[in-house]
Amino acid sequence: MSNFSIEEQLKEATVQAVKDLFGAEASTEQIIVNDTRKEFEGDLTVVVFPFVKFARRSPQQTGDAIGAYLEEKFDFITGFNTIKGFLNLSIAYSHWLQIFNAICKEENYGQHPSTGKKVVLEYCGPNTNKPLHLGHIRNMLLGYATANILSAAGDEVHKVNIYNDRGTAICKSMLGWQKYADGATPESTGMKGDHFVGKWYVRYATEFGKEYKAWQETAEGQKVFEDWKQDEKAVKKTLKEIEAAKKKAKKEGKEIKAEDYTLQNYFFKKVYEQTYMNTYSKLGAETSEMLRKWEANDPEVRKLWKMNNDWVYEGLQETFDKLGVDFEKDYMESDNYLQGKKVVLKGLEEGLFYQKEDGSVWVDLEDMKLDQKLLLRKDGTSVYITQDLAVAENRYADYQMDDSIYVVGDAQAYHFQVLKGVLQKMGKPYADGIHHLGYGMVFLPSGKMKSREGDTVDADDLIAQMVEMARELTEEQGKVETLSKEEMEELYRILGLGALKYFILRIGAKKSFVFNPKDSIDFQGDTGTYIQYNYARSQAILRKYNSDDYKQAFSFDNGIEDLEKELIMLQYKYPSVILEAATNYDPSIVTVYAYNLAKTFSKFWSAHSILGNSDEKVTAFRVALTANNARIIKSALNLLGIEVPNRM
Repeated sequence: MSNFSIEEQLKEATVQAVKDLFGAEASTEQIIVNDTRKEFEGDLTVVVFPFVKFARRSPQQTGDAIGAYLEEKFDFITGFNTIKGFLNLSIAYSHWLQIFNAICKEENYGQHPSTGKKVVLEYCGPNTNKPLHLGHIRNMLLGYATANILSAAGDEVHKVNIYNDRGTAICKSMLGWQKYADGATPESTGMKGDHFVGKWYVRYATEFGKEYKAWQETAEGQKVFEDWKQDEKAVKKTLKEIEAAKKKAKKEGKEIKAEDYTLQNYFFKKVYEQTYMNTYSKLGAETSEMLRKWEANDPEVRKLWKMNNDWVYEGLQETFDKLGVDFEKDYMESDNYLQGKKVVLKGLEEGLFYQKEDGSVWVDLEDMKLDQKLLLRKDGTSVYITQDLAVAENRYADYQMDDSIYVVGDAQAYHFQVLKGVLQKMGKPYADGIHHLGYGMVFLPSGKMKSREGDTVDADDLIAQMVEMARELTEEQGKVETLSKEEMEELYRILGLGALKYFILRIGAKKSFVFNPKDSIDFQGDTGTYIQYNYARSQAILRKYNSDDYKQAFSFDNGIEDLEKELIMLQYKYPSVILEAATNYDPSIVTVYAYNLAKTFSKFWSAHSILGNSDEKVTAFRVALTANNARIIKSALNLLGIEVPNRM
């Protein structure tokens, strides 16, 4: 990208002004340049407070002095005003035209030169026992868009996935298939592989629930509850948890059933369930035995495991393709958990970790204000962080990355603080570059998603629903040119997915929010559909103009219209928007920019004739503005993973 930064020109001019006016040496790094606030006259604002002591004048006097100097010495500055230490400067129309002409020549406008930085970005991270849901969609859209933005900012980005493909949860779906499927397969049932495996995970949960419920009503189960009630401290704590759970459910819009929040029901559901699974449950015992056999490389269990996982991989890939996300490399938990144990044991030998009397291995991170963390259980089995240590090591061997970005829900913030702390304690060269890109929950109007009960918002179903809604809205409003049936189906796909992606990405990652599909798809307002329609309208103008005459350098003696200048200023901001979004790992910055660009073009299109001018040069210029605006909108949406339609 060529250097035509007006901010840098202004900083250098201000450095010269400070030197000539006040005899002081300043650097461009000291000078802050912002967009002028809309209520004031001007285009760019210089903060003059840092120079008040050099000038020995008030902020107002200092700003006026610098402004008068700049207006006199530099042709591109045509006026100024000072408001409480903020120097607002007006930039010449001719200068904005020069910038516009330069932008039009940039083939990859917005793309920054290489930073030399290598980034590994992990996103998605599904389990191989069920299909993807709305939460995964937010993860994937956030990860994919962030990777694109970092690449545009000049980083070398490697997108990777981690499959949680082993452990108790995976054995539950395997056991569910083994006990209840009667040999059925995705092919024999016509089901997508991940949905098929997920069906048996849900069936397992259902059967376990029946078993557990029956046990609760036995004398043995009731004795366990009565004995627990003797612990006043535990009961008091649980009652507080019940009240907190009810408040949370109410906040999330869930129906509150009194029977769900009795002490007995809450005890069995939240306090004792895992103990029952490990101590009394027949299904629990079978699951533990299957996991033991898996870890012992039992050939039959391993064959079943591979078959189930292969079904899931095929199904998940279909969803990835629908959503338009991809990965350079997949990492498997099953390939790394044993290596993770070796990493921990080596750290133990080197005195970085310590072992308790029961044989468990821990790390002391109290000096980092992170408490003490279990790394290996007393029976030698790994915990999540164990394999994460191995995966981090293997990724460094693969990519020698400077930064590692993990796109995982906010609930795992502590986990990644610990991971970073452990790797720093081990002196790993990539430890300081670990960053957790957390995100909040996604809710539906009906409340929080769940997967074990089988009432999750399925990703495939949601995608299909969005495409169907795009079909209905488009046909209802008649926003379709003469398109073939195949072209219309492609349009509905582009609009439906664009609406979904834009709605989710326009919310800052840290915020939880309610997703209502009906709010996401509209030809008016802050939606992906509105921006896509804006782009398609631009393409219609270009087709109607049907000439390359707009590809020229422009200059006008009488200046340009205010909205034309506003469009140029917005187009000029695109590279800095990319840099800001990359620095903050925040795709929502790009969504705001794309919407403002589309909205401003719509105002321009409504206020001024683009093709019906008596002056052909004006027409060509406005077509050039239209073409460049469309190009940048397309680029910005592509960073977000959103396609644009050429016709609507």
